[in-house]
Amino acid sequence: MKVRSTIGLSSAIAPASLVVLAWSAGVAHNAAVAQERVLTATAIPATQERVSAEDQQLQDKVEMALRSDPYFYGAHVNVAVKNGSVVLQGFVFSDWDLRDAIRIATKAAGGAHVIENLTIEVGGRK
Repeated sequence: MKVRSTIGLSSAIAPASLVVLAWSAGVAHNAAVAQERVLTATAIPATQERVSAEDQQLQDKVEMALRSDPYFYGAHVNVAVKNGSVVLQGFVFSDWDLRDAIRIATKAAGGAHVIENLTIEVGGRK
């Protein structure tokens, strides 16, 4: 009987030790990935500033075009730009407004990719 309980104990300890080893290997991998991200983030700050300045300029241009159009009410439309792609988020009141928002943003973006993430709220929000 003692031999059986000893074998049962060692077989129960073995999977637990494997879990601990797998967990510690995962922690070491995550630490290496985090260190790599830190090194990458510190190595390219000038490029990030240049890209974000271009994105900000494009965002301002699209927002101004949406605000200045006399037939489009864009108070519920948010504009974001990431890596040169324009993203429209929020809601509009009709299919016509949706088409106007896409048309105005595409024209103002000058060939940049426009991603439409707008919903149509008939009658506005409740």
